[in-house]
Amino acid sequence: MNTKVMPVVTRKGQEDKGTGQSGGCVRVSGVGPQHTPATKIWFGKVSNEPGYRSYPHHHGEAETGGYVLKGKGRIYFGENWQEYLDMEEGDFIFVPPNWPHIEVNMSTTEELVWLTTRTPDNIVVNLPDVDDSILVGYRRA
Repeated sequence: MNTKVMPVVTRKGQEDKGTGQSGGCVRVSGVGPQHTPATKIWFGKVSNEPGYRSYPHHHGEAETGGYVLKGKGRIYFGENWQEYLDMEEGDFIFVPPNWPHIEVNMSTTEELVWLTTRTPDNIVVNLPDVDDSILVGYRRA
């Protein structure tokens, strides 16, 4: 039996919201195996409200690419979450598989919005949460 695969358009407001989540980091899927014929890619929008952050997490076997569409973000990593990378609108990031990190909106007034792609799927493995006080420079709204 031969099944023809066709392009699929996910319309604004019809994104799949039943995707892996991590605290104040909200992911919606535009392209993914759950709602399109895709088998090797996940592509979506990730947002953090002002002053919000994700839980510590990693993305399992998935390689991740991100692009900051709007706002100022920081990714904490390393021993006791003491290392970090800052990003702003127009920056790209590559996140290796199984790399524990925390995604943070550094603004207390503006939303942070990322475009994110993963292969093979949107894998989110949440880790035990940490107290905000160990995250250098972070504060909630």
